Amino acid sequence: MSRLKDKVVVVTGASRGIGAEIARLFAAEGGRVVCAARTLREGDHPFAGALETTVEEIRKAGGEAHAVAANIAEPAECETLIQRARDLCGPVDVLVNNAALTYYLPVKDYALNKWIRSWQVNLHAPFYLSQLVLADMIPRKSGAIVNISSGAAIGPGRGPYADPAVAARGGTCYGAEKAALERFTQGLASEVYQYG
Repeated sequence: MSRLKDKVVVVTGASRGIGAEIARLFAAEGGRVVCAARTLREGDHPFAGALETTVEEIRKAGGEAHAVAANIAEPAECETLIQRARDLCGPVDVLVNNAALTYYLPVKDYALNKWIRSWQVNLHAPFYLSQLVLADMIPRKSGAIVNISSGAAIGPGRGPYADPAVAARGGTCYGAEKAALERFTQGLASEVYQYG
């Protein structure tokens, strides 16, 4: 249970759900996990879950975890997140781009500012965070970037939007963003493969 011993892992969206579980699993494998999200404390968000909760659970289980509150829609906060990870643990070995945002609205009702913000979280942040951690990974010829997608990337008949009525309530925009993330992931993999 130490496949990631001393590896520095950054997980976005680690305050709840899939992100929190990914952070717990990486810590259980010996990773030094930096948990990132906007929600630092319980009650800061309508949904249950917070960075402090995730970190406390990891530490109680004997793992190493640190909370860094960050709004990854903002490039400056992406920079701060990666620098804090380096300051706390060292160069980043693994980046998990898990954070996601959707407003569950059909295109006709999707305000432009919501469209822009969701692209910032779902595609721009994974791009910029990847670029930042590659500065650690390429010289060491080691590292991994994991981008979390969705069945919605395949089309409106897949994933959580398999029901056309559900798809009409928000799958189009989210699916487009996740499809773009998948294509970005494929291209990035082909670019950095030569560096190990």
